[in-house]
Amino acid sequence: MVEGVAERAPERTRRRTTIIDCDVHNSVPSDAALRPYLPARWRRYLDLVGHKGYHSLERGYAYPKISPGGGARVDAWPPSGGVPGSDLDFMREQLLDNYGIEIAVLNCLYRAGEQLNDEYADALATAINDWQVEEWTGRDSRLRASMVVPYEAGDLAAKEIERLAGTPGFVQVLVLPRTREPLGRRRYWPLYEAAEHYGIPVGIHFAGLTGNPITSSGWPSYYLEDHTVMAQAFQSQVISLIFEGVFERFPRLRVALVEGGFAWMVPLLWRLDDLYERLHEEVPHLRRRPSEYVREHMRMTTQPMEEPERPHHLLDLIEQLGPEMLMFSTDYPHWDFDDPNRAFQVRLPEEVKSKVFHENARGFYGF
Repeated sequence: MVEGVAERAPERTRRRTTIIDCDVHNSVPSDAALRPYLPARWRRYLDLVGHKGYHSLERGYAYPKISPGGGARVDAWPPSGGVPGSDLDFMREQLLDNYGIEIAVLNCLYRAGEQLNDEYADALATAINDWQVEEWTGRDSRLRASMVVPYEAGDLAAKEIERLAGTPGFVQVLVLPRTREPLGRRRYWPLYEAAEHYGIPVGIHFAGLTGNPITSSGWPSYYLEDHTVMAQAFQSQVISLIFEGVFERFPRLRVALVEGGFAWMVPLLWRLDDLYERLHEEVPHLRRRPSEYVREHMRMTTQPMEEPERPHHLLDLIEQLGPEMLMFSTDYPHWDFDDPNRAFQVRLPEEVKSKVFHENARGFYGF
């Protein structure tokens, strides 16, 4: 535990802290909003066929009826109409101005990458990215955006990264953790090669549906199970990226784990390092312990933050993980939004707070 720190967090931070928010969600208000950015061929496809994903859900991800709007805060619906996260002016008022956010990283979860038709996924990704420039990053200098790419088709994803490289406002490539194959596999290598070449991190963000069951033992009965086991998807991808040798092949690649929690990482690294010592002959392409790859190449966002029964244990956890590994995020406008003034159960030491709230993100993204 870090010494000299009170166990009870103050109701409000006593001194304003610089904040870089590494996970904010801008939402496409409707399919119609993307039509101006789609070629005629794909506008016809949208009208005649529509979205067809790897799953059986026609209208996308099935949140419970008690969580409309993709699980948004009840106060996040814009007065002007539309879905939460679709109104920049309202986002400015409710988030950016209200909390004095210096930089916010946008993650648009339109799920272009989940389309069965790779070429359509590619066209959707291009449209979303052009829409983000026109409607978001081009209208507020505090905003940065994640590139939406057809990540299941590595070559097409690489093409979109190349197209956008150098475009102001884009700071990472967006991938979801529930993929058709583990992310260390060769099909995704062209994406990593392009990201490394252009110096753009890859952000693996909560969500995703494919034809695969979302647990190792099949489909769960409840959304509560779905939400809880998302951490397992992140763990599987971390393990795959390490043992498939992605960081040996792409030594300058950086990866952010976004909205997956972080408490699970510490025991996972203990286990991986221990097993590596016993079984490393199976993976001779690795030259270091798994924990070393994680600490050099990966960072994690804070939301959703695990909250131990004894608040001071959170400080123990951050110390074991290393405060340099964490980047603050609110997850606005979702239901489990973390208020920057109340997110931590305990008061962080000033040097830890500075790292978590802005220094780590500034270094990782190059702000």
